[in-house]
Amino acid sequence: MRVALFCHDKPGALQVRKDNRAAHLAYIEATGVVEMAGPLLSPEGEMNGSLVVLNVETLAQAQDWAANDPYAKAGLFASVTITEWKKVVG
Repeated sequence: MRVALFCHDKPGALQVRKDNRAAHLAYIEATGVVEMAGPLLSPEGEMNGSLVVLNVETLAQAQDWAANDPYAKAGLFASVTITEWKKVVG
């Protein structure tokens, strides 16, 4: 199943994101379940969140992945929404 994670950063947390970006990208590579991902952007073009699409067996696996993301462990996110997603185009 595909699962979309919409993660919104805490206000003023850009440096936390930058400080943990390498660990986050390494986690994505190591886990092997990320189909696509990228930062959400503010109107000024600054990173202020994440959209991650996972390909996992269960929603619980997606929740576990999200909880163990270095960004989450660093306290970057103000909110995280996890929902099953159906790919139609692309």
